[in-house]
Amino acid sequence: MSPSPGAATTAEFALPILDEGLADRLRARMAEVETALFEHAQSRAAGYVTEAAQHLLAAGGKRFRPLLVLLAAEAGKHPESEDVITAACVVEITHVGSLYHDDVMDEADLRRGADSANTRWDNHVAILTGDFLFAKSSELTALLGADAVRIQAETFTRLVEGQIMETVQPGPDEDALQHYLDVVAGKTGSLIATSARYGARFGGATVEVEEALTAYGEIVGSAFQLSDDILDIASESAESGKTPGTDLREGVATLPVLLALASTDPADARLHELLRADLTDDALHAEALALLRAHPAMDEARAYVVARSQEAKALLDVLPEGPVRTALEDFADVVAVRTA
Repeated sequence: MSPSPGAATTAEFALPILDEGLADRLRARMAEVETALFEHAQSRAAGYVTEAAQHLLAAGGKRFRPLLVLLAAEAGKHPESEDVITAACVVEITHVGSLYHDDVMDEADLRRGADSANTRWDNHVAILTGDFLFAKSSELTALLGADAVRIQAETFTRLVEGQIMETVQPGPDEDALQHYLDVVAGKTGSLIATSARYGARFGGATVEVEEALTAYGEIVGSAFQLSDDILDIASESAESGKTPGTDLREGVATLPVLLALASTDPADARLHELLRADLTDDALHAEALALLRAHPAMDEARAYVVARSQEAKALLDVLPEGPVRTALEDFADVVAVRTA
């Protein structure tokens, strides 16, 4: 099904919104969120801090988390509540703050096509700017009440735990795949789950709907990251806009790699050898990438993400038929088969 004339498309939103009325409402509220984000990322004391804090906001991004807040709020009685806008800012500012820290940990030079903060300034500025944004998100959360503060604290704990776990190799008695899935759930799934929860809660949805959308957000958020793992291996640069095999070159064992390493087929000996080697060498990297692309692990990874997508969609049965449910179902489908 194609969008009707004037309907929002995936290019406008991080979610496929095909209903014109819903798209118009979300477009107007996202404009409010965008303005509020830059207002909240201002320092009361120094323009220099404001410049650093707004740097990655100005670089753009999908704004998926605040959009999910707004969409989930549509499942409630008062989606136009000002608290919904505040909650949308909370999750995006938290996310952007985490990107400053990620770039320091990854020694990244670019973020969203712009210089990373650690490149433009230095690691100290990047880390402290991330801290500043976390503090601002906490200020905003306090406006939403004590229970929102509790939810945000629990979410932030999981996010940081995921970041820490990502830097630690699983022990000899640990399941490497489960370790990685836990990392993804913490780093990505937790905040997207809270995005859906905040939207439902502050939009006035029932407890049943809030719980269902929270679980939906957790699954779809993790699946989105896992589909990135597949794209990192499968896509050519012209399709995805990314350099293929970046995780592979950096020695990050993502879903397809872990599934390939779990194979007991003797024919996979060379691939296993390469996946455990230093792949900064271009020739070795190219060989590993070619072998992995042809391996059944790629189809296993795709099947896993599709299964998670279907699991997320099943949770939406508590919602009435209509454009909100359709948009959420469509997004779960897009996650499963995305190419960018």
